[in-house]
Amino acid sequence: MVSPSDGEQSSPDDETAVESNTDGGDHSIHDAAQQDGRVGRLHVITDFKLQQQRSHAELARLALRGGADTIQFRQKHGGIRNLLSQARATQAVCRDASMPMIVDDRLDVAQAVGAAGVHLGREDFPIREARDLLGPDAIIGATANTVAQVEDALEDGATYVGLGPVFKTGSKRNPKSVVGLETLAEACDAVPIPVIAIGGITHDRVRPTLEAGAYGVAVLSAIATSNNPERAAARFRAAIDGALRTA
Repeated sequence: MVSPSDGEQSSPDDETAVESNTDGGDHSIHDAAQQDGRVGRLHVITDFKLQQQRSHAELARLALRGGADTIQFRQKHGGIRNLLSQARATQAVCRDASMPMIVDDRLDVAQAVGAAGVHLGREDFPIREARDLLGPDAIIGATANTVAQVEDALEDGATYVGLGPVFKTGSKRNPKSVVGLETLAEACDAVPIPVIAIGGITHDRVRPTLEAGAYGVAVLSAIATSNNPERAAARFRAAIDGALRTA
């Protein structure tokens, strides 16, 4: 799972995409050395806890239309039959769009529905064993909060690492848990696999986040709880593409 997740801040739906004028210091956006064609730049995490207006599949459909290129199916509670039903429906949406779906936490669900892979937290199924079970082509994301954990994830066989919370979020009230852009930059310099930033990522923070070295960003509430998830995703997509164009 991408655990520092629930605190991305939503912006009003009628706002236009905002890009920061931050120069990015000594760090530039990482080039092909960190790129993996299987890993997207905009990871959208589906949800049915923070909102009950839309299903996972509907959120995925709208996010993909807005420019998301990875969907992370995340459902912490409920019976396995319902979980599988929701995951299958979401996987069908992603398959039709030729975009990958990864499943948060649940290796068994990922296998059952034919997902592209899983995202595993530090207390979840071990990455090494997941790699043995899923094979070399599966996308396996790992949660990290420190540079050392990022390096461990690489050694264990992760495809990418979700690092955060990069900024203070509504769900992480302890400021000591925030890793900040400096640690993000150190983590990105430490490993050759993509680092996906999560936690408090807003449109105006996309540019400095990518300039610190992040390959992309993961977003939950800013899109899932938006009145218009497609437009919210499009604003993030525009911010990412704008940052990459001027890197």
